[in-house]
Amino acid sequence: MNSAKPTTMQEYFAEFPAEVQQLLERIRASIKAAVPEATETIGYGIPTFKLNGKNLVHFGAFKNHIGFYPTPDGIKEFEQELSQYQNAKGSVQFPLSEPFPMDLILRMTEFRKKKLLEKVK
Repeated sequence: MNSAKPTTMQEYFAEFPAEVQQLLERIRASIKAAVPEATETIGYGIPTFKLNGKNLVHFGAFKNHIGFYPTPDGIKEFEQELSQYQNAKGSVQFPLSEPFPMDLILRMTEFRKKKLLEKVK
């Protein structure tokens, strides 16, 4: 295993089995479709999208789940829909054993974009 920390999303994705890589690519594509002007980076060791230099969302793969990090306001806004998942102040865990809620990821990302753009005004 490569001990160097990934510096790109491709390097990060390459560390996981093929089916997880495909899911990570789908998440990435959804976020890019929702916020084409966002930039990709690795932040806190996981894939991160930034908008105007600010963190938009982060996501990462783990043994049994995909972690999605839409910040505390993103979790609060979708509290009811997220109640079926393990979540914390700024994160939610989507089990790999269940259908992946891509639509929810998309809506949380769009919400985060709206919040970041409101702060700029």
